[in-house]
Amino acid sequence: MSVPPPARPSVVSQALARDRLGVPSVIMFALTAAAPLMVVGALVSTGWGVVGTTGFPLAFLIIAVILALFSFGYVAMSRHITNAGAFYSYIAQGLGRPLGVGGAMVALIAYNLLQVGLYGAFGAFLSQFLADKAQLKVNWWVVALVLWLFVAVLGLLRVDVNSKVLMILLGAELIVVTIFDVIFFSHPAGGSLSFEPWTWSALQDSAGPAFAVATTAFVGFEAAPVFAEEARSKNRTVALATFLGLAVMFLSYSLTSWAASASMGVDQTVAQARDSLDTGGPFFPALIAASGSWAGDVGTVLLITSIAAAALSYHNTTARYAFALGRERVLPSFFGRTRARSGAPMAGSLFQTIIAAAVVVLFAVAGWDPLVNLFFWLGTAGGVGVLLLVAATSLSVIFYFIRDGRGEGAWSRLIAPILATLALAYVMWQVFDNFGLLLGFAPGTENAAVWAFPAAYGVAAVIGIIWALILRALNRQDYEAIGLGARANTARLEPLESAEVH
Repeated sequence: MSVPPPARPSVVSQALARDRLGVPSVIMFALTAAAPLMVVGALVSTGWGVVGTTGFPLAFLIIAVILALFSFGYVAMSRHITNAGAFYSYIAQGLGRPLGVGGAMVALIAYNLLQVGLYGAFGAFLSQFLADKAQLKVNWWVVALVLWLFVAVLGLLRVDVNSKVLMILLGAELIVVTIFDVIFFSHPAGGSLSFEPWTWSALQDSAGPAFAVATTAFVGFEAAPVFAEEARSKNRTVALATFLGLAVMFLSYSLTSWAASASMGVDQTVAQARDSLDTGGPFFPALIAASGSWAGDVGTVLLITSIAAAALSYHNTTARYAFALGRERVLPSFFGRTRARSGAPMAGSLFQTIIAAAVVVLFAVAGWDPLVNLFFWLGTAGGVGVLLLVAATSLSVIFYFIRDGRGEGAWSRLIAPILATLALAYVMWQVFDNFGLLLGFAPGTENAAVWAFPAAYGVAAVIGIIWALILRALNRQDYEAIGLGARANTARLEPLESAEVH
């Protein structure tokens, strides 16, 4: 009895909308995932107090150089593989399908932690702002759920609508951040500008935690290949968006964090940050002291909108990872379907929305701190997960191009990836060796959170590897389609002998 071939999936329902994004739009998704005001006004401002260092400008420089090295091979690989699950597919094609699926599970956790953590920052800053300016006492989780609804709705619309919203918010933010830098630099503490934050002595005792915060700040630079299926002139768009995004991030983060600490006084920054952890950190009080309340009000409003923009950007990225995994049957196949009218990954978007709601409700019921526990802990833990993915992808680039390096020079396919892999290994060692400090615990402190976050990534990776092996045993065609992206459905219709086996 012959078995009929599987029905060919609908092109409309299992493909993302093509040719809707140009270079500016893709850059918007990269930059707004880690907007300058959010990074310095919330992440670094909290990090000064939790980590206890002012050496973030140097940390940003070191991580930017490492990520630039990594990006040469990353962009080169994007010319050969087009997939909305970029890290996952690159690992699958470079290191083998089981490790690729393990990386996919890590990516789902990491990006969900990053996205959900932003609701804590949004709720904390907006509820404080309403209390100060309108004498309205609103619980943080109430305003967080307003943002949740906003993201849930936009996440189901056309991706180019999302990019236009992000473009407007980011443009206003970059202009205002530049003005703030001028204000801070023109009002240095003691009348002279300190270069201490750029020295290794300011960083060395807290290098690991500072690297983790800096990596979290740069999350989003890798977004360009995620949106490659929806981009016009894919190769040009991905390269420009990746390197330009890195450059803008580095300049805005390093200059603004340096300017703010110089204005507060480098020797006073950590103490002020620790004293103000419950009220949002010292960034905006220092801005008000240097220029007046108008700057603080404008900055706070744009901080709140930048957090909203970042939440939307992470939501889009997370939804597309789920879409890529569903299309390749790593997750249930309904995740691999899109809305016919918008081309948005509907199931992945709704799945991320449900997770976010559950976490916000949990933190509200438990009474945990929205800024330190929800935003900083979950955000930086998510950044550590992305660091693991970057390191694995860097290694996969090497192995992929060893097998097939056609069309790529030695620098992009071998030299830069090797240098990046070695540097990333050092950074990871520093981060995990000092993970307790990253969460604000004194050395030697026993706390479940110190091992829970790293353990979660290890467990997720093992589950992914086991699931890939099960898929190989149960359905060889689905297994062979792992990491193929838009070609996955076609590959299922081809004879198994024609597929490359890892």
